[in-house]
Amino acid sequence: MKNEDVLNELLLSWEETYKKGQLTLWIFLSLKESSKYVDEIRQFIVEKSNGTMSCEEQSLYRILRKFEHIGVLEFEARKGNKGPERKYYKLTLLGFQLFDEFVQRNINLFYREEIKELLNTSL
Repeated sequence: MKNEDVLNELLLSWEETYKKGQLTLWIFLSLKESSKYVDEIRQFIVEKSNGTMSCEEQSLYRILRKFEHIGVLEFEARKGNKGPERKYYKLTLLGFQLFDEFVQRNINLFYREEIKELLNTSL
């Protein structure tokens, strides 16, 4: 196997694992911006991640139900454009607090100069 093939295989494996863990972050980001229904959340994730993240609608519904159950988001039913009511999801106060704490502990460290330099250094 060529070195390039090994690199691509390892990269794809790492990205797959990384993306599974990132979906919650992207969902919270989309709902921090505004309340959304499932397809808007999915579109936000694809668009804002430059197409590197995607998810199936059924997976999103499953995750959103779990988050609703633990109280970090809620929904309100609103009339759809041409059909049944849609569930518009939004973060609860607990959801906003959870997101802010997560960002403080896990995301803001990437803004430290030392880490930015390491990320921007090439071979």
